[in-house]
Amino acid sequence: MTRRQTTRALLAALALAACHRDSGASPPAEAHRVVSLGPATTEALFAIGAGDRLIARSRYCDWPPEATRLPAVGGIEPDVEAILQLGPDLVVGPSGQWSSRLTETLHAHAIATWFPDEIQSLAGVDALLVGLGERTGHAAEARAVTRALDAREEAIAQAVARKPLPRVLLVAALAPVVVAGPRSFADDLVHHAGAVNAVTEGGAWPTLGFERVVELDPDVILDASVAETGGTTHITPQTPGWDSVRAVREGHVVPLGDERVLRPGPRIAEGLAVLARALHPDAAVP
Repeated sequence: MTRRQTTRALLAALALAACHRDSGASPPAEAHRVVSLGPATTEALFAIGAGDRLIARSRYCDWPPEATRLPAVGGIEPDVEAILQLGPDLVVGPSGQWSSRLTETLHAHAIATWFPDEIQSLAGVDALLVGLGERTGHAAEARAVTRALDAREEAIAQAVARKPLPRVLLVAALAPVVVAGPRSFADDLVHHAGAVNAVTEGGAWPTLGFERVVELDPDVILDASVAETGGTTHITPQTPGWDSVRAVREGHVVPLGDERVLRPGPRIAEGLAVLARALHPDAAVP
């Protein structure tokens, strides 16, 4: 299946899921007052030219800078009363444990919602952009953004196509050790950056013991836990347990705190380029 066929399939699946979730409130033909409850949807709305439709965000939505001037309506779980007081005609964001309850409440107030399933691929980013474009009257702009993303991602793939494929372990947290599994967005990103995920089984974000990390024997460790530690890796030969990992002993630990890499959204092609350059420093990555 080609990248564009995959995107079309994802769009169809998201549309069916959205119909089910929106059954209690008809979505407006074109939303004008939108609340975004996740960084990915906030960035996507600005990227397709619908940033002026946003009236509120989550406290984690910090890009682009103008988004931070909007009122925040909660964090991991949104402030329902604050949302209702703002009177939106559409609320969007990631799907989570709270989204079903929130959907029922908002539909009872005739407020439409769209909480697509968690994005697990680059094609899923395209589907997110197009889905938001269709809901805000910016479908043409959304398609233009996805074409530009696809072109950049294809150029990066070509730049690393003939490079050796290092086996990498992307570490998201250290206590316990949580890594990117085969069904995660990070797994798809690693693949497109010209590498292989050392973790080939388990869920999207499995927890591993040091013995298992040693058994996997990755060539490179991508330390995404630096996002929580101020940009400084704590994975060194002096860190208890990690001295038994070959990649650590050989100095092949790459701090990965760039939010463009870690956040699925319209800047993901930039993030893919950052990751590809880290893994293939001698490649002419555009």
